[in-house]
Amino acid sequence: MQTLLDRLDRQVTQLNGASRVGKTDHALRVLEVARRVLEQQDGLPALCQRAGVMDKAGLFSGTDWASPDTLQPGLVKHTLTHAAPATITLEAMSLLRFLVIAIDDHTHPDVPPAQAKQFLTQVLALNMDRLLGQAADEAQRNAQGPLTPAIDRLMRYLMQEIGPDGLLDHLIDEIWRIMAQRPLQVDHVKAMVVQIAQALQSGSASTADAQRGADRLISALFGPTSLCRDDPGIPAYLDSLSRADERAIQDEAYALARAMHDTGLVSDYHAAFLRWTLDADQARMLPHALGLSTTGLDALRCYEPLVCAMVGAAVHPGTAQAVYGLALMLERGILYSPPIAPSLWRLLETPLSADCIATLAAACGKALPAKTHLVAGVMMLLGQPLGVGQGNNPTCQSARAMSMWALNDPDFLLWLIAQVTRGDRLMLHFEGEPLDTATLPPGLATSTLLDADPVSVLLVPHLDRAYAEMGRRCIGRPEDPHRWINPELHGWWVGRDFHIAVDVRTGDLQDYEGFLRAFHASYHPQHNGNQPVIHPQPAGIAVTDATGTFVGWHAITLIRVGLDPEGQMRVYFFNPNNDSGQDWGHGIVVSTMGCGERFGEGSLPFADFAARLYLFHDDGLPPLAPVPVPDDQIVQIAAMGRKSWAVGRGDVVLDR
Repeated sequence: MQTLLDRLDRQVTQLNGASRVGKTDHALRVLEVARRVLEQQDGLPALCQRAGVMDKAGLFSGTDWASPDTLQPGLVKHTLTHAAPATITLEAMSLLRFLVIAIDDHTHPDVPPAQAKQFLTQVLALNMDRLLGQAADEAQRNAQGPLTPAIDRLMRYLMQEIGPDGLLDHLIDEIWRIMAQRPLQVDHVKAMVVQIAQALQSGSASTADAQRGADRLISALFGPTSLCRDDPGIPAYLDSLSRADERAIQDEAYALARAMHDTGLVSDYHAAFLRWTLDADQARMLPHALGLSTTGLDALRCYEPLVCAMVGAAVHPGTAQAVYGLALMLERGILYSPPIAPSLWRLLETPLSADCIATLAAACGKALPAKTHLVAGVMMLLGQPLGVGQGNNPTCQSARAMSMWALNDPDFLLWLIAQVTRGDRLMLHFEGEPLDTATLPPGLATSTLLDADPVSVLLVPHLDRAYAEMGRRCIGRPEDPHRWINPELHGWWVGRDFHIAVDVRTGDLQDYEGFLRAFHASYHPQHNGNQPVIHPQPAGIAVTDATGTFVGWHAITLIRVGLDPEGQMRVYFFNPNNDSGQDWGHGIVVSTMGCGERFGEGSLPFADFAARLYLFHDDGLPPLAPVPVPDDQIVQIAAMGRKSWAVGRGDVVLDR
């Protein structure tokens, strides 16, 4: 790092002394070194210290950034996502220039500090997804480059330096929107709640902001009950519990459960309370602290030794979110499935391999044992099957598979975990032939996943290898390989009838109208005899950005189809990209709440979803009472597809 900084200082000195004609070449050299510093974990403070000097030396001369008073905050996001590395670095240095102006470490004749801070506030508001760790939708992931992690760090650094004042309305609304989907990974959300709490405590934000939901978020994490309302710390809280009477303890349990189910966030005090109940022989408080219904309560009573063992093994202040996973796992009633309880006992009693311990330590840290993180991750995944996300990784197939197993075949998921924790490999099969992931080359996930849940950290690299190998074994077949891969990878319940809207060889549309009719006949209750979706089914969407432009193919899961509260037929689906709420252009905006969605689901009106669908499976059973789809309905949906993802795709002439 110091070598890079010394080199950067020399280049800036040369830039400062260069003639007007030579400025461009010297600026490019400065940007090349600055890019390398930007990529370092601790590079931002050093670049910030030099931002004013670079500005005076002429880094921005002759560019659109030479007049900062004319720059538009709305253009920054596109530049940081899609531009060349040198331009991204220049934009990053421009933002750091605004920062040093805002904090009075640098002056510019055209930009006063207040204007600089306002500019940064607008940029942060428009890049809220990066602040919350939700930046990787399909369009952004498709455009990701080596500087993506550095830009994510830059946004968080800017937020830390200027504070959240002026952003709170946007930030709070976005946190509630994200938490309405109940993701497994909430570390970034918790970090943002900490920033909000600090701003409110310092008085730099108005109380009106707190009234818009900040108070509920902050109290859920730092003071959900009367005994911890002032955030006294875990030792003091445990001391208060030890001196509390029965009524006070019960009130604590109720308050913890309310805060957890209200927000989806779990306080460290909640984890401490559960551990204390076991140590103090107060296990009767568990159902109150978990907020269980009669279903969950019955499951807890039937499997109380197992539940207590899992709490002891996995619930700590550092893994508090596991409490929410445990509560929802009990509510699902999956412990009544005969293989589940023995599989969980096996998980608790099985030592992890050295490779698994190292992998989990790299992703989750070493403050708690790797086994603690893994068991906590299993509880979360089994409780929230639709909360798993692929992170900033091109592994949607693997994330979708894990979600489907957690939802529909949890004992198979636990069997896969047992294989990896004992032997660092998965033994799967493809068309009767074994696949040993220990002998396969890497897939798309080439390094340890650092932004995923513990179960994904262990399983996804192996699943990714298996998926890639299945694709290799389908080379030369005349149709899309997912016809064979999806049933073999996901499970027997995947429909063997396969429908695809494009010709694999040419990429052109192939009987598109017939494809849409088949989708209606398979999944639309008004055209398939009112048959529901029995098992979650893999499907493929043609992802488009907010302009309706085609981005790429993406794996999702069809969960169910039904009427929303307004009486409109909608498709409810799981998107493994971390955030289902997306604008797919031409008025097609995915909803995640308010339209009958359950936690983790995205939804669209049936026609809008069909207009972005390109691949699906069905069970091949004839509809009980089929109703033909009106021609004008098919024509309308086909037109929506043709003017978005299918632009430029011809129509394959089918042989009759």
